[in-house]
Amino acid sequence: MGNLPGEMSKDPLDKAADAIKKTADDVRDAVHESGHRSAAEGERAKRDVLGDEMTPGEKAGSALNEAKHRVQAEVDSGKRRIRDKT
Repeated sequence: MGNLPGEMSKDPLDKAADAIKKTADDVRDAVHESGHRSAAEGERAKRDVLGDEMTPGEKAGSALNEAKHRVQAEVDSGKRRIRDKT
């Protein structure tokens, strides 16, 4: 009834279970995103505080860690945006 051929309609219990799973996945990704953003800010703060005390290699490593955490945060954010569109 309105479904595509071969497509089955979900019963209310399955729909509720899907909603609970989506919420749990969204919360997990939000927590991970927040952690990554905090870690990225920590790396930037470390460079701001230590400044010239850090070797160029340490500064580069810190900058790479910051970039890595920012990318990971965007991945987690993107997972939620994609999930919201489905």
